[in-house]
Amino acid sequence: MEMQAMVLDAPRRSLRAATLPVPAPGPGQLQLRVEACAVCRTDLHIVDGELPHPKPRLVPGHEIVGRVTAIGTDVHGHAIGDRVGVPWLGWTCGVCEFCRTERENLCPSAKFTGYDLDGGYAEFTVADARYATPLPAGVDALQAAPLLCAGLIGYRSLRLAGEGRRLGLYGFGAAAHLVAQVARWQGREVYAFTRPGDATAQAFALGLGATWAGGSDDVPPEPLDAAIIFAPVGSLVPAALAAVRAGGTVVCGGIHMSDIPSFPYALLWEERVLRSVANLTRADAREFLALAPQVPVRCTIEVFPLAEADAALAALRRGGLSGAAVLVPPGR
Repeated sequence: MEMQAMVLDAPRRSLRAATLPVPAPGPGQLQLRVEACAVCRTDLHIVDGELPHPKPRLVPGHEIVGRVTAIGTDVHGHAIGDRVGVPWLGWTCGVCEFCRTERENLCPSAKFTGYDLDGGYAEFTVADARYATPLPAGVDALQAAPLLCAGLIGYRSLRLAGEGRRLGLYGFGAAAHLVAQVARWQGREVYAFTRPGDATAQAFALGLGATWAGGSDDVPPEPLDAAIIFAPVGSLVPAALAAVRAGGTVVCGGIHMSDIPSFPYALLWEERVLRSVANLTRADAREFLALAPQVPVRCTIEVFPLAEADAALAALRRGGLSGAAVLVPPGR
């Protein structure tokens, strides 16, 4: 049995349409028929060579919604026909100090979906059953797919930013537009920072309830309690530190960022905190996917056929998306 897939033969190349054998599930794995796979900035970092060591002939994609079509040995708690979500964190060792202390996102042996493991830019994929999160049968696959990274990383970033009332979001794309909805639901004020002069993104943020929207080179009208940086731009770090009040927190929410320029110690002084977010945990997935329907979180999406994955990545690269791109395999 064969399937259609989009393959990255090497970084800094276009994806290649390929006909591949449908992968069979090994021990502990599920085989999934992919219903939707969202396009993440991490995919772009992989394709552009900024995360330089993907597996050879990689099928990218790590925001996967699919139906279980076959089950390997030693799998419990899943059945044929179940709908599941598969995120970036695809496997951990389970025995290191991080795995044993509820910090599996820092496992040094971790494997990642769509990087070390083939992902969801395909009609079928396989996934470790332990890291396949059950989804309600009636959930909209197109709406659910962006929650599995943009939503989860955004939620983890929001938690680590603390409980301050005024929250800045630098880079108003897939993750920020979801975080903004949760933050507003929590009663916070959202201050959105976009590319300078991007009136469309600023209007998008205001339409989602942002208190203020401006360029990343603007000064917010009020000091921020915390800021999350989703744009992979190192120069935003000193800008965000300058925007937060004493005792505030700046969270870098991406897996890759350009170099951070030197900045005066005064920007960090007064007990400001600068920290990163790495990956996610299964606990993050359970918490956020239970919270999202309560808000409710709604994803703004643009749908692309699987064969147009390169076009979706190009739109993300140039900042041409409001919200998230979602790939749909043939016949879905």
